[in-house]
Amino acid sequence: MGSFGRLANRALDTDVPVMVKLAELNKSAKDAMPLGQGAVYWQPPEQALEKVKQIARRSQPVVMALMKLRQENKLSKSSVMVTAGSNQGFLNLVLALCDVVDSVVLFAPYFFNAYMSFKMTGINNILVGPSDPMTLLPDADWLEKTLSETKPVPKLVSIVNPGNPSGTCIPEPLLKRISEICRRAGSWLVIDNAYEYFVYDDFQHSCVEGNHVINLFSFSKAYGMMGWRVGYIAYSSGAEGLRTQLLKVQDNVAICTSMISQHMALNCLEAGREWVRSQVKSLARNKELLGEALSPLGDKAVKGGQGAIYLWANLPDKYPNDFEVVCWFARRHGVLLLPGSACGTSGCIRITYGMLTESECNVAAKRLKRGVEELIRDGMVEN
Repeated sequence: MGSFGRLANRALDTDVPVMVKLAELNKSAKDAMPLGQGAVYWQPPEQALEKVKQIARRSQPVVMALMKLRQENKLSKSSVMVTAGSNQGFLNLVLALCDVVDSVVLFAPYFFNAYMSFKMTGINNILVGPSDPMTLLPDADWLEKTLSETKPVPKLVSIVNPGNPSGTCIPEPLLKRISEICRRAGSWLVIDNAYEYFVYDDFQHSCVEGNHVINLFSFSKAYGMMGWRVGYIAYSSGAEGLRTQLLKVQDNVAICTSMISQHMALNCLEAGREWVRSQVKSLARNKELLGEALSPLGDKAVKGGQGAIYLWANLPDKYPNDFEVVCWFARRHGVLLLPGSACGTSGCIRITYGMLTESECNVAAKRLKRGVEELIRDGMVEN
């Protein structure tokens, strides 16, 4: 089955945006006057332009992103669409690739926004696969069996590498196996690489490429650009028809990321991954502090820490209601945690070590440890 046949009918049945058609027409028309687009002839105030004109005249972010993909991620056959953050990029893909009757695949614990994107677009047949209970890596054997036995074949498989919320890095051999399983089955593989630079010790991040593979990237975490909303989709240049469908979706969602955000992202790309890595190194001590705070739960209870900015921990068996436990930690010990149930796995918590400086994290770790010890010793006491 060709890639064009695996796109969403809701996208295929929607006409190409008329403004995209006019833009294409303008390329072939000589000296055409713009009487068709609903825009104004003037630019922003001169005093505002003066403050940003230096960055606004530089290279295009898409060009820089393509260079980065080729040099760093070894993705030599990919095209780029810049989006208002990688969450919008994921939503674009769901709308362009999946219809409400399709089934899709996630692995628990999953990234809650991916699950929400499926649900909010009317996709209810969400197959949640298991992860290895010790490593939290996706179960490729389950995936192979599921894609071969489920009819019709699930349209899309979504993974995050390094993992959110698991904090694990997917080894390259496993990543390639997952890609090959999806290719043989005719399923799209969408990989969220938001934490590509957040790897520790001897672990490494890698990418895979193919007509069925779509990679998502983000500036938010790596460059501290939360709120600027810049990400990008890297999709195969050989994925027939995908660009057209993505343009339809983009035209009805955000149209484009703000130019000032795009140029901030451009400047960040010029700073490069070494700048990010120097920042990431500062998180090692935070990870150590919070890991030690969780140690009363037992070595086998605490997982992750290979990548991203998360640790994942199993609560004692008598606390299946993790949201209740999270509320207690906030009230009693002044720390905010994320309940595992939000990620499809009850009785667990996700701990983030990226938000605090080392001195702040030291305070938070002491609070967390007191809370963990009290939870185990006395339960959720209130006074």
